Amino acid sequence: MSLNNYSIKELVKSLHKGDLTAVDTAKMSLDRIKEVDDQVKAFITVEEENVLAEAKKLDESKEAKGRLFGVPGGIKDNVMTKGVKTTCASNFLANFDDPLYNATLLEKLNKDQALMIGKVNMDEFAMGSTNETSAFHPTYNPWDLNRVPGGSSGGSAAAVAAGEVMYAIGTDTGGSIRQPASFCGVIGMKPTYGLISRHGVVAFAPSLDQAGPITRTVEDNAYVLETLAGHDELDATSANRTVPKYTESLKKDVKGLKIAVPKEFLGNGVSEEVRESVMNALKMYELLGATWEEVSLPHLAYADAAYYIIANAEGASSLARFDGVRYGKRADETEDMTEMLKKSRGEGFGEEVKRRILLGTTMLSSGYRDTHFAKAQQVRTLIKNDFAAAFEHYDVIIGPTTPTEAFKIDETLQDPLTMYTSDILTVPVNLAGLPALSVPCGYSEAGLPLGLQIIGKHFDESTVYRAAYAYEQATNHHKKRPDLGGAN
Repeated sequence: MSLNNYSIKELVKSLHKGDLTAVDTAKMSLDRIKEVDDQVKAFITVEEENVLAEAKKLDESKEAKGRLFGVPGGIKDNVMTKGVKTTCASNFLANFDDPLYNATLLEKLNKDQALMIGKVNMDEFAMGSTNETSAFHPTYNPWDLNRVPGGSSGGSAAAVAAGEVMYAIGTDTGGSIRQPASFCGVIGMKPTYGLISRHGVVAFAPSLDQAGPITRTVEDNAYVLETLAGHDELDATSANRTVPKYTESLKKDVKGLKIAVPKEFLGNGVSEEVRESVMNALKMYELLGATWEEVSLPHLAYADAAYYIIANAEGASSLARFDGVRYGKRADETEDMTEMLKKSRGEGFGEEVKRRILLGTTMLSSGYRDTHFAKAQQVRTLIKNDFAAAFEHYDVIIGPTTPTEAFKIDETLQDPLTMYTSDILTVPVNLAGLPALSVPCGYSEAGLPLGLQIIGKHFDESTVYRAAYAYEQATNHHKKRPDLGGAN
């Protein structure tokens, strides 16, 4: 048996009927990990003993079965997991064996009786776009093991694409769910800022960070988001809104849907293969009864620069707490506290994290705060206003998720600027706090997945899912699986 034979809805139905047990699904996931994860390396920690014990406990329970009963999933390693190591893929937290509490999103998954198989790999402290900045090992793209899976949630996307789990939780600060979802040919949703609690998610840039689900199908994604979404009094930025039944929006067609296509999303740097895949997707939407028009969002040209100023400034502030005093890496043989602090941070953080701390600290320093950081915040407002103006006339905004197919291993690691600009199509959404989803829309000449990005109005995930589902059901892109060996 293989998890690839099921959708989450089908798996839950079989579990509720008793055709499968939670132990069965746990073993299916663990067996697949044993088959392929030595190639993909999606996981940092696999909780085999604990997950089998928890699955057995669920099977023996007399309580009503939850909506995610026995469904195996992976959790990005910057999400707090009580009793399970949480490292953020950094040497600084390599010994952080017990965070003592669960993130709110994990509590929600536990309440619905999902199974946490383990913690998946990521770029260190979520700072990266390739998954190569992990302190432990890179993750490889299941479609081509010589390619990156994207980042920072590369482990999450690779684990789902490889059939190791049914879903995985990622976080998205500037594209870190959508970009790896595009590279790995799966569905990645970055929800509206505030829809999912950030309590217990280690912060990179708190005004931009948002957790979300990665799955193989749009329906699976909507199903998981229904569990994750909702107000949390432990998170001051959590929105106090009623959570809709996102899966109900999938029953509607897209006749009359108005689509905006920013010309800036198809400009310089976007490969011809990606541009063609998007145009083909728009033709499909026309056949389905939707209409689209080209628009201009003029301030998107400044989004990347504004994003990296804001994100790195917030990141430098967020990582100031990692000092070697209370937990994590502490340098040996230091003469005083100042030397201990310097050596602990110097030894604990990787090169990319150090680079961003230095950039962010500079942006917050005297002489730069007003000329750079404050200006970037003003640009952020202009970008948000561009989106708001477009949404006065259109239901969704569509374009490519990434400018190119997945990079080759080591292709951008020594060229940070190229890595940063790979996020140019995704960072505007985070600056504006909007929901956006990546859905497969074709394959490159090399056989690598390409992604279509669908952006919605604030808290209108239902329309995003509706648009994505209609396109997905009219095409076969999501049905293709990587040829990875084992029981595909």
